[in-house]
Amino acid sequence: MDEKVVFSCVCMTVYTVAFQITQILGLLLPLLIAVAYLTLAERKIMGAMQRRKGPDVVGLWGLFQPLADALKLLVKEAALPTLSDIHLFVAAPILTFIFAMMGWAALPLSEDAVLVDLDLGILYIFATGSLGVYGIIIAGWASNSKYAFLGALRSTAQMVSYEVSIGLILISVLLCTGSLQIASIVKAQEEIWLVLPLFPIALLFFISCLAETNRAPFDLPEAEAELVAGYNVEYGSMGFALFFLGEYANMILMSALLVLLFLGGWHPPLMVFPLTLIPGGFWYAVKTLFLLLGYIWVRASLPRYRYDQLMSLGWKVFLPLSLGWVCMFSGLLIGLNALPM
Repeated sequence: MDEKVVFSCVCMTVYTVAFQITQILGLLLPLLIAVAYLTLAERKIMGAMQRRKGPDVVGLWGLFQPLADALKLLVKEAALPTLSDIHLFVAAPILTFIFAMMGWAALPLSEDAVLVDLDLGILYIFATGSLGVYGIIIAGWASNSKYAFLGALRSTAQMVSYEVSIGLILISVLLCTGSLQIASIVKAQEEIWLVLPLFPIALLFFISCLAETNRAPFDLPEAEAELVAGYNVEYGSMGFALFFLGEYANMILMSALLVLLFLGGWHPPLMVFPLTLIPGGFWYAVKTLFLLLGYIWVRASLPRYRYDQLMSLGWKVFLPLSLGWVCMFSGLLIGLNALPM
């Protein structure tokens, strides 16, 4: 082969790899900054709800507090339990963080901004979310601690239980839009958002997202009174930080996904002239922030469930309701000959 052709191929390969790495960093770095300042917003909002100030010392209005927390976790010594499985103990938070980041690859950030536009984008996101269970169960097992192991079992059972309901809710969305491509689902909501005809299961989806991300009032895996801190009780420094980043990144991911599935994505509330001039990314961000406020509001307002209540709610209430809605809604669409082709 000619040397010029080889050189050209090598240059194209290097350029392609560099471009892809730049795109990935362009997605991940703003996401990590958003996660950091979501923690600050949560502490500020919960402080206001409880009639206190929240963080206000580090920087103006406490704006540098997330950076100070990140620096503290970065420079702390990583303590490795003597009787733990060291390799799995170190790998567990890394796996959890990687799986939390992988879902963002197929999530549109606006109408024409997506890293990988997959025809089965929804399935990819839920598949990568389900893989996060492995990092949690490995962390509980490798820690060689009863508290961590019980927390890991709780978290795994909870996530698997509520993923069943989420899958059935997804079938209802598929029946309405006829596509698993996220951009097509959003395009189908240009005239009417799916939250209006599917309001009951949109509410179920939001509550299931709380359970799926181990957030209050379903934060049983991290019940301080019973399990000290759950599956991450033996972790400190960057191991704890990676679990923390994964949890909050999943919060943002599930909120953005709910916006795309039920709240019209980047479409404005009304297709009227002044609102349509505003960029779609603005509406997308506002809706996502509104749902994240709901996460914080629920945490500040509701007490924690007992574990038997949590599992009963998932298997005896949410599963029959979501399954019944799929049967009823599919029958209605077939009867009206309204199934999308």
